[in-house]
Amino acid sequence: MNFAITVSDPARPTVADFHRRNRGGGLFSESVSQWIGAFFALLAQRAGLRPTALTLANLVLGLAASVTVIALAGPVAAGTVPAWAVGLVALVGWQIAYALDCADGQLARVTGQGSAAGARVDVLCDVAAQIALVAALGATAVAQHPGTPAWLVATFAGTWMVNLVTSVMQAGPNAASMVTSTSLPVRLAKLVRDYGAVILLAGLVLTVAPALALWLLVAFTIVNGGFLLASVAFSARASLR
Repeated sequence: MNFAITVSDPARPTVADFHRRNRGGGLFSESVSQWIGAFFALLAQRAGLRPTALTLANLVLGLAASVTVIALAGPVAAGTVPAWAVGLVALVGWQIAYALDCADGQLARVTGQGSAAGARVDVLCDVAAQIALVAALGATAVAQHPGTPAWLVATFAGTWMVNLVTSVMQAGPNAASMVTSTSLPVRLAKLVRDYGAVILLAGLVLTVAPALALWLLVAFTIVNGGFLLASVAFSARASLR
């Protein structure tokens, strides 16, 4: 499949050229993460890197940030390690990792380096990075509140993947949206499922008030679980027509 497009100068694409080839993600992602990703894509193109290099960088950075949170969850809860330092690692690490995830697709589409193998690597790395992120949030909640029910952590982990699954489904020829409006109020409401905005909130909670991580799990479980049920109803209704 050829992903190449006409840009202002095929030999020297600009940040804007890369950003025009973004795949969305929501109001925050398009306004912040995809622009940072376009800058990374430009740097990678100038350095002669392939999209998979950015994909793997996303994985390494995302895992490093999450493992740091997991390893220090106990010391943070005990007050021997400052929460703001660990939270800042997560906040910055997750955001840069996501921007790199945005960049690999932009680079592939603008330079024509897209491939089925590259797309598979991208999805697999996303799964691995998000498993680690979920583990980091779960570890923080349990460290802060030792009585956190196991079923809540498990349900949170399961419903978190709804975002990833539906994103992959939206990329196919049978994609459909339950809410097609692109008005500002609707886009603001959809921030609850905008991955860039979600990890920003998670990073801020870990930085400022890690004790609230438990309620973060509850909120994400309700939002993602509710979206899953709504998606099932929407798709079932369409299939029965």
